[in-house]
Amino acid sequence: MIHKVLTKFGSFPTPLLLHAATNSQTEMLGRILLTVDAVGLLLGAPIADMNETHQFNPRWPPHAKFHNGQTITMSVFLGLLTLYYTWRPVPQDKAGAAARDSLTVAVICGSIYWLAGLLAVFFPEAEGLDPEFGGPGFPQAKIFTGFMGVGVAGYAYEMYAM
Repeated sequence: MIHKVLTKFGSFPTPLLLHAATNSQTEMLGRILLTVDAVGLLLGAPIADMNETHQFNPRWPPHAKFHNGQTITMSVFLGLLTLYYTWRPVPQDKAGAAARDSLTVAVICGSIYWLAGLLAVFFPEAEGLDPEFGGPGFPQAKIFTGFMGVGVAGYAYEMYAM
């Protein structure tokens, strides 16, 4: 169906059709899971960090707020890259190398932020929560693991389906 629409309107030259356009809807499950990962990146950090616990916390020095802004921006950029590499048009070849490469970059972009968040607690004096908000604790671990797991599962599903 998507293939017919794209060829009818000439959005892409025939050899550059979306890889997903030739698959059935069930085979798109992996890309949908990578998209869930990307949505977590696009919305998670801005929602979790643009409030009184982080950016608007009067106890945080300006430099900490700078790094918070850096983290939010990085998360959004990685989410956009994950979406791009998940859904971009790729040249179709018999081996599917271009599609595999694109999805590999998508899962890397979709995992970097979550993995960095999981490893952050190993830095000296780092905690997932400030004491004034119920810390010490690391409630983000389940969220980070969940989104990263969804992305990796989506990638694995797509690789298996190819």
